[in-house]
Amino acid sequence: MSNLNAPRVRIPRQVRAGETFEIRTLIEHPMETGLRQEAGRTVPRDILTRMVVRVNGELALEAALHNGTAANPFHVFYLKLDRSSDIEFTWTDERGREARHSARVLVA
Repeated sequence: MSNLNAPRVRIPRQVRAGETFEIRTLIEHPMETGLRQEAGRTVPRDILTRMVVRVNGELALEAALHNGTAANPFHVFYLKLDRSSDIEFTWTDERGREARHSARVLVA
């Protein structure tokens, strides 16, 4: 697999200036720890290590993901915007593969 699966992001298209709004993200990934056995063999380690959210190019959120993170990581967080913004999401695994999603939120 050369790329990660496409993430799903739920984000409003429009908000009011200064309004706190919710963002939900889900990415399908097995998050294999390298400890599980299947048919007498160890399943190789394969985990996401990082999730980064940028607003207009500036870091808004950075999360380090580890062995304890469940398969298909689901994250919920909140933002406030003062102006219409481009939001970019990036997930990276330990092999350097990336999944990206971007959205534009209009501020009324």
